[in-house]
Amino acid sequence: MSVVVNKVGFLWENSAASQDLLARHLETIQNRFPGVTVVRTLDEPELIEKAGDCEVFLTAGTYCPLEFFRSAENLKWVHATLEGVDKLTIPELQMRGIKLTSTKGFHGLTISEHVLGIMISFMRGFHLFRDNQRNREWRRIPRPDEILGKTVGIIGLGFIGREVARKCKLMGMRVVAASGTPMSNDSVERFYAMDHLNEMLQEVDFAVITAPSTPDTYHLIGEKALGALKNSAYLINVARGNLVDEQALIKALKEGTIAGAGLDVFESEPLPPSSELWDFPNVIITPHTSGSSPYYMDRALPVFMENLERFLQGKDLLFEVDPGRGY
Repeated sequence: MSVVVNKVGFLWENSAASQDLLARHLETIQNRFPGVTVVRTLDEPELIEKAGDCEVFLTAGTYCPLEFFRSAENLKWVHATLEGVDKLTIPELQMRGIKLTSTKGFHGLTISEHVLGIMISFMRGFHLFRDNQRNREWRRIPRPDEILGKTVGIIGLGFIGREVARKCKLMGMRVVAASGTPMSNDSVERFYAMDHLNEMLQEVDFAVITAPSTPDTYHLIGEKALGALKNSAYLINVARGNLVDEQALIKALKEGTIAGAGLDVFESEPLPPSSELWDFPNVIITPHTSGSSPYYMDRALPVFMENLERFLQGKDLLFEVDPGRGY
């Protein structure tokens, strides 16, 4: 059996090398599964060249190699190290019955810190102080604030959303959440169904998006949702860019109907230099790095190896994607 590992899928734009599968990771796979041939492809042409022998494809999930999928006649399973697999929920895989799995359980460790960092930056004005430092200006912000006692509304309560909720509660925040699936969570004071999202947004100081990208969540945060937020509230998106209607967000920022936004993901990535989002002093932009960590692949690899063990034994796979739901 052949497992193809695609370097292109792990080195996306300027991603840290720690999010790539290193030689020691490949050796770990090979040592645990000596009967499996592990093939490392370094670019897209080589990936396509190896398509004929490939039964298992391991990738980050940041892009969709359509030509490879069409050529991989023996492909049976695709595993992504990301939690969100919207780039891979395609008919070319679904119609052939190819299994698709994601990696869950650890992304929230880093993303939750990223979210808290954005919240604290807005409350303490760090993003503004950095601009002042660059200009050599000694200038205070008018009203520094704190996150203690603030209400955070989490949109989507999967593995990532639950970790954000846990850490926000530990920091003394009140946590509410909107989720498509009813659940119990000790960190969340109140739950809202997704069709009552705007009701939740009316009471929050921070709205944090951690929901998956599906047809149902496209532009989930549009003009009506943004209009429900208080003009002192901040929007934070660490999920996928297409959950937010960027033109509606720009309008809200221009009109001052929200206090600001922390954005790690965008409808078009990289964010074009022409985007008006770059120009707002009350917008913090990060280049899709909320999940980056030097420990990323060390945490992701055990999930893949557990699934490879299950795949070889004909057992159900962990975190298999439901084609109808998209996650």
